[in-house]
Order: sequence, then C-alpha cells, then structure tokens
Amino acid sequence: MELGPEFVLIDDFEARFPGRGAPVCGTARPSALGDVVVGQNVTCLGDVDIDATRDHARRRPRRGGVALVRTVAEHRALVLAQVAPLPPVTMALVAAAGLVAAGPLTSRVDLPGFDNSAMDGYAVRAADLLGASPERPARLRVVAHCAAGDSAAGMRVGAGEAIRIMTGAPMPDGADTVVKVELTDGGDTVVAITDEVPIDTSIRRRGEDLRRGSDVLAARSDPDPAPAGARGCRRWQPRLGPPRPRVAVCRPAPNWSRPGSRSADGQIYDSNSTLLAALVEARVGGRHTEEHRRPPRGGACLLDRLAGEADLVVTSGGVSMGVHDVVKDVLRDSGSVEFVQVAMQPGKPQGFGLLGDARVPFFGLPGNPVSAAVSFEMFVRPAIRRLLGLDPAPDTVRVILAAGMRSPAGKLQIARAVLSRDGDRLCAHPVSGQGSHFVADLADAKAYLLVPAEVTALSAGDEVEAIVLDPPEGGPR
Repeated sequence: MELGPEFVLIDDFEARFPGRGAPVCGTARPSALGDVVVGQNVTCLGDVDIDATRDHARRRPRRGGVALVRTVAEHRALVLAQVAPLPPVTMALVAAAGLVAAGPLTSRVDLPGFDNSAMDGYAVRAADLLGASPERPARLRVVAHCAAGDSAAGMRVGAGEAIRIMTGAPMPDGADTVVKVELTDGGDTVVAITDEVPIDTSIRRRGEDLRRGSDVLAARSDPDPAPAGARGCRRWQPRLGPPRPRVAVCRPAPNWSRPGSRSADGQIYDSNSTLLAALVEARVGGRHTEEHRRPPRGGACLLDRLAGEADLVVTSGGVSMGVHDVVKDVLRDSGSVEFVQVAMQPGKPQGFGLLGDARVPFFGLPGNPVSAAVSFEMFVRPAIRRLLGLDPAPDTVRVILAAGMRSPAGKLQIARAVLSRDGDRLCAHPVSGQGSHFVADLADAKAYLLVPAEVTALSAGDEVEAIVLDPPEGGPR
C-alpha cells in the first residue's frame, strides 16, 4: 500500500519512540503489503496519525482515502446539521425582545379597547358647531373633565354641552367628534369654539388597530423593540419561542491568569474567555454562564457537568497538534467530538461534537485570540442563531479594497479590516497585523474580509465579500 504525502511527520521519532523502528516518512517511497502496523499492537488500514502522547495510532478523518481538510462551508454545514432550535418556552414579553415566536401571537383584546380621543380638546356634538367661525364662535357649557385612564361611565354630552377631554381618554356618550384645543379659547366652564368640526374628527375607534383574535406577530418572526414597546402592555398572550441559550465558556488551561490579576513568570493572561463571553452577549444575544476553569485532572468531569447545565459549550486552545493540547486529550476517545483541519486562515484547527446524553454542542476553538474570534464568527455564532430559531447564515456585503493584499492559496483567508464610507460604498482598509496573535489589530477591526481559497492576490479597488462587525457612521450596513 502506498503512503501518500498526507501522512503527518513527527520530529525526533526515534528518540520519542525508542525501539519502534524507523519512521515511515524517513523512507524514499514507503510501501507495505496488507495491513499497516503502527505503534504498539495496533493495526490500521489506510491513513493514520501517530499520537506522540500515547502508544497507539489513531485514524484520521478521511474522504475517499485522503486525509480530510474541510472547507469553511463544509464544516459550518456539518455543525448546523447537528444543531436544532431549543424547545419553546413561555416567557414574559419584556424578556423576549430579539427572540423569535414559535407560533403566531394573537391579540386577546381589541386595540384600542374603546373609542377614545386622539387629541387634547373638547368632546362635543358636531351639530352644535354648525356656522361657527372666529367672528361668531359656538359657545358650549363645559359639564365635565375626562383624562386618560378615567372612566367615562355616567358622563354624557347633551345639546349645547361639551366635556373637556385629554388624549387617550374614553369618548363620553352623546359626543360624536373632538375639537382640538387650538380651535378654542380653552374655557373651563364655557368654551368658545371658532370652527365647524365634522363628525368623527380626532376619534380613535375601538379595534381600528387590531381586532380580538387577529395575529399580532407571525410565527418565526424576529421581533424588534419597536412593536414590543408599542404593544407590550396590551395583554398579548405569553410569548412562546426558543429562549436565549446558556453558553458555557471554558478555559482549558488551568495555569492561565485572569485579566487584572498578577501573572507569574511565563504565565499567559486568559483574554479569550472574556472575548468569547463578550461575543456571546454582543454578537448573538445569547447569555454566557460564568467562565469555567478546568482543573488540572478534571477536564472530562467539568465538560460532563457543563453538558447538563448549558445549551452550548465553548473552549479555546488545546485543539491543535501539540503534546499539551489538553482538550484533545480529554475528548479524543469520546467518539462524539471530532478534531479536524479547516481550510481557513486563521483558525485551521477546529473541534466540534456533541456532549453527554443531552447532546449539547461543543466547540473547541484555537487558542490564538484572533483565531478564536474568527472561529466564533464562522461557526459558533451560526450555531447559536440556529438554537434561537434564527437564520444562521452570516450577513455579508461587498466592499471595495483601499489597499492591495496577498492571501494563501487553498485557504479562505478571513482578514481583519477597518471600514470607511465613500458615498454609498463601503471601503475596507486591511489592518497591518494579520497574524493570529495580533490582539490590538483585532480590536480595531470592523469587518472580516472573506478572500476565496483560489485567490492569492487582490489590488486596491477590487471588490471582496465581507462580514461587517461594526458599520461606520453615515449610512446603513
């Protein structure tokens, strides 16, 4: 059997595996008959990785006999195929802004619930105003006052009478129109009205906005604060829809320091947990639980517990090829989590699977801060939107490059950029530091440029697709 270039080369093989024979990559054209034997008492067919921390070989994900490197679209599709909207729950309307409705919401009452005044003025009979003018105003006796929130029970407008009325107050019996205060002298006991006013002027009729039993919101709608604020106090049925998912952010390295604490020599500050928690809240509208610190030997127990407490679990770091990549150590034998390479830069190593009996989505993101942020946008954010019942597809726009840039062949480059406006066009200025560790440039970035895998160079003036993180002022996204 021929061994192709997709085999992984391990440095210092002889020193790390004494007495195990020569590495297969050390031969000019390795071949074998029958089964390939690698490691200690392990037989594998096909492509294999040598695990430097254990005495066994592990099959690599494969497609048609070739080691699997997924595209971004393929990996996102696989993720979304295993994520479903959370079960609907009943919640208070004020808590549901930004969520979706599992079914149509119907009004239990007419809206408005009674005939009421649309203006501050006087409720009168239109017949009493015939011939009124500034020279010969109609003079009516004011018999009562009615404010918003008052009951009009027992109030009645007779011939030659008026009731002073405020906006939103119920219409009294006998009145068929409202005269706005600007057409009067504002009298308190007798009012002079200087113009004729037709019947039904400035009256909001019962049910003219919504009739009882009519739909307020269609199923799967994404309500915004405007209708929620406008209609929220009008006795809607309780909103049914997927709740905000609980997202557990787990720090895989027990020796990382929290931001703001003192860091010992050689220690790394854990900026990723804060970054990911902020992205959960700001970019998706989910709610993150407290960042969880993995105990040195308790990673598996922690993840099992989180699978029972959270709707989605995210870690960063520990998913690549290093000896101390602890997330892979904990989950590699679970059978439910897969660690793969995705053809993107940054963010090539990715882990995804389902944890526990509840099959809670798990994301193992790379440890470099930029890689973690980009991976969140490409994979975690769509998954959280799917949990919310929203469209998971990223919103993209076309932008004009203000400067040229190069891109690696065979990978989708997700480049950070600052945005500006040129009339109706969005212009993108790639940041100077595109490395996966440049946190300062990540903070400045307002968009991710999506440079296709087949494109290796772009010039100033070229168009490129982009995900806008923070649109510049002066127009819509």
